[in-house]
Order: sequence, then C-alpha cells, then structure tokens
Amino acid sequence: MITVALAAALRDAGLRWHPETGDRFVIDKPGVDDDVYTVSEMTVERHDYPSGTVLGFNGTTEWALDSVEARESLWLPREDQLRALLGNAFESLVRSGDDLTVSATIDGVTQTFDAPDAADAYGAALLAYIRSALD
Repeated sequence: MITVALAAALRDAGLRWHPETGDRFVIDKPGVDDDVYTVSEMTVERHDYPSGTVLGFNGTTEWALDSVEARESLWLPREDQLRALLGNAFESLVRSGDDLTVSATIDGVTQTFDAPDAADAYGAALLAYIRSALD
C-alpha cells in the first residue's frame, strides 16, 4: 500500500478519485489519517449527490462517523490501479536488491523509480508522469 504522503502528492499533482468498491482511503485530517478504510457495499458505501460524493459508513464500529465527503478523504490507490494509470508509459517492474524498480518512459526517456514496495515504486513513477504532463 502506498504511503499517505505519496497519495497526497499524487492528489496534489492532479490525480482524481472516483470512489469504487475495493478502493482504500484515509480521512484527510490530522489525527485520523492512520485508519485505512475500504469502500464496500457492506461497510463504506459511495453515495453520489448533486453536491458531491459522500462515503457512508454503514453499521460499522466507527460509531461516531456516519459519513465523510469524498473530498475530505485521500485515496490510497492499489498497485494494480497505479500500474493501469501509468498505461503505456510502464515498461517493467524488477527486484533490485531489497527494492523494487519500476521503469517507465516519461517524455521519451526511460526513468527508474525504486522503493521497498511495488506500489510506492509505481506511485513515484505515476507522480513523475503526471508532473511531466503538466509541464
């Protein structure tokens, strides 16, 4: 799972989230961003309203939390989602010692991104890809 800091950097760079079943997220507020939630029709359900998307907590132990607006949440994309978002820029994922290395073509140049976790390596590559697209 990617770090909250990397997820925030991806969001700040322009990555948008449209909550789907199976997505993980944290509430983007100090002191409550340690708990990771999963969108699920049984527990955390997405409700779309004209004013925005709300994530409703249905029958959970989070008794003080009925719902939270999606914009108050921070998506923690999974490894498969990050790889899919890289699309054709993705070249490879290989182990490099204790780290995993993602190679991606960004602006016509192959770049590598190392991290102890594949999701973080994919996330770093996606962050570079988004930033280059906006330059």
